[in-house]
Amino acid sequence: MRFIFKYSFLAVLVLFSCKEQEEEKPKVIYEESAAKVEAKVDTTQIKIADLPVHMEGTSYLLHPVGEVRVYDTKSKMSYGTSSTSRLSYAVSNYNRFEITGFLQNIYIQHIDSVNSKPLTDKTLVIQTATYLNTLAQKSKKEVLVYSISDMDTNKDGKLDSNDIRSLYISDISGEKFTKITPDYQELIDWNLMEVQNRLYVRTIQDSNKNGDFDKDDAVFYYFIDLMDEEWKLNEYKPFN
Repeated sequence: MRFIFKYSFLAVLVLFSCKEQEEEKPKVIYEESAAKVEAKVDTTQIKIADLPVHMEGTSYLLHPVGEVRVYDTKSKMSYGTSSTSRLSYAVSNYNRFEITGFLQNIYIQHIDSVNSKPLTDKTLVIQTATYLNTLAQKSKKEVLVYSISDMDTNKDGKLDSNDIRSLYISDISGEKFTKITPDYQELIDWNLMEVQNRLYVRTIQDSNKNGDFDKDDAVFYYFIDLMDEEWKLNEYKPFN
């Protein structure tokens, strides 16, 4: 994305001279203990749901659940500036067959029922939930694929986009909600190969344990046969 600055040359110089270089935080922080690190639940959060989403051709409604977000804004007053708060009640965005956001959960409701149930009882952040529509049209398998942060890998006490993303899968009903990628492997991308009914996945692991993902780290290649009763990861080598 390109940004166009409409400030004078002098203002730009002042802006850049005053701005401090922010130190980029590592995605993984290692300690002697190899125990899995869980983020604490913030009890002050106000939980809220977006209006339901219906994936075309399915019998379920998806209710994205997140939290009310508060943004500080500056407004000019006659005697200076005043900081005000703006609330956002939107927790997700929906593009055809994909929900994006920073969701705490998704509640799933059959269209013939008045009740809904949570996808999971775990503390995590769902960043994307994608319905494999073309797979459903071909094979009648209705599958959701998720990118999720489920561990506080940088040990800052919260789950967000600065933590490692993992790949999960479930039925459209929320059943068989399964973590696919190994712990501490960052999801790079995934692709549905319809001709094989397979989901291909790439991950990267901080093999040199410097806390970042770089060119010296190992990249892994996997596929999942979506027609199998039990989804499992199969490693493959695209080249020798």
